[in-house]
Amino acid sequence: MRLDSAMRCDVLVVGSGIAGCMAAIAAAEGGARVRLASAGPVFSGSSFFEGTWGLGCIAPAGEDDADDLVGTILEVGCGAADETLARTLVAGIGPALDDIGRRGVRLRMPDASAEREYIPCFDHTHRMWRGLERASLKEVFSRELERLGVGLLPQCTLSDLAEDDGHIVGAVLRSRDGEAFGVSCPAVVLAAGGMGGLYGHHLTRDDCLGTAQAIACAHGEKLVNIEFLQIMPTVMTPAGPVVFNEKCFRFSTFSTGMDADLLDERSTYGPFTSRLASCAVDLAIARSEEPVYVRVDRLPDQAPEFIATYRSWYERATGLPIEAPVEIRHFAHASNGGIAIAPDASCRLPGLFACGECAGGMHGADRLGGLASASALVFGRIAGAGAAAYSSGQHFLPGGQVCCHEIDAPDFVTADLSLRQEIGKILDGHALVVRTEQGLAEAEARLLELAPCPQRASALALVSAMRERTESRGSHFRADAPPVCS
Repeated sequence: MRLDSAMRCDVLVVGSGIAGCMAAIAAAEGGARVRLASAGPVFSGSSFFEGTWGLGCIAPAGEDDADDLVGTILEVGCGAADETLARTLVAGIGPALDDIGRRGVRLRMPDASAEREYIPCFDHTHRMWRGLERASLKEVFSRELERLGVGLLPQCTLSDLAEDDGHIVGAVLRSRDGEAFGVSCPAVVLAAGGMGGLYGHHLTRDDCLGTAQAIACAHGEKLVNIEFLQIMPTVMTPAGPVVFNEKCFRFSTFSTGMDADLLDERSTYGPFTSRLASCAVDLAIARSEEPVYVRVDRLPDQAPEFIATYRSWYERATGLPIEAPVEIRHFAHASNGGIAIAPDASCRLPGLFACGECAGGMHGADRLGGLASASALVFGRIAGAGAAAYSSGQHFLPGGQVCCHEIDAPDFVTADLSLRQEIGKILDGHALVVRTEQGLAEAEARLLELAPCPQRASALALVSAMRERTESRGSHFRADAPPVCS
């Protein structure tokens, strides 16, 4: 179809979490006219999700630590991480933190940085750790976006990319009331988040549905490592589900009983992994026929700083003392993979860039704690600057017309709610901690029976990648298999 578009810009950024905001700011500072669209309100996505207690960011502890950090990413990634992207990430964290610090973002520094709790998830040593305060990020990003004249398009969802003669010429968005409209632009940055929101049990914003990834695939892009989704232990409270901080495992009592040594190991990382013996803790929770309850009732009088901070947040957020017994389940959280990108955040289609959880390759089977925020900062800046530079040499189509790939499926905003719920039930039942070939095959068959929509496309890609990576005998990833592209 063709849309006459009165809305023009040089760079359209889709997604307004940390990655999207950084991309919009970098593109505008590169001289581009920028519009920032987001399915929810401005400052949305996983970056600003209220059900998690904070945003940590790690960086090399000096120049000598950079190579070790890269090596650890590759080791923890089980051969599924791209070394060039990992090196680009590590090299960019320090400058990115300096950048937002100069803009006024408050960066928390620990008082007890030597405590074991400050060793990042899956890591073997301490790194430089900084806490990103959400309120400060919102304040600074809001000021910078206004200063730079970035046009905001909240409650607008990506329906399709527009290409002509093999390069980007714009995009089609859909407003909250269902009206489709075109944006003419020579460069688009996809920063719309990961796939966690596809699940019924998700610890992320509802708009993290992987639809941007599905749309990119329809235009010839490749996805990498999307099967490596972070599954987090989550506590059910009257105020809603909130993340269970992994550092509390060794200080907790479970209704099912747990081995102390396994709980000690499990307290060193947040997302489920099948690599370590302590996966038995998650499997016991997932396979229990009765609800599993946990209480953090063995904290010392002087709790570690990291846990004390979590405790303060938890009790404010839930209204419960941390010692109160609560049910614990597994919820889908962040994506470790996404659209394959080059080190300059570009995709295969000229004019298309991706960053944040939309992009993949810099992480592998497991991701070090603190590198999600780092990746958003680093590749957001890179994508925005690259999109601005690319757009400076491009031209609009005559008359501002946008040629679009034909869409014969409903946009996910207008898709029937029951369809979205059915996709969530299928993934909850077969694609959380316990995954088998039979279960994933059943999930794929049930998804194919549903009406076509971008969510179904992204869920099918997710399940297909999991099928290729999952052993027939149980729930474990084949870490020795090559990265999956779908």
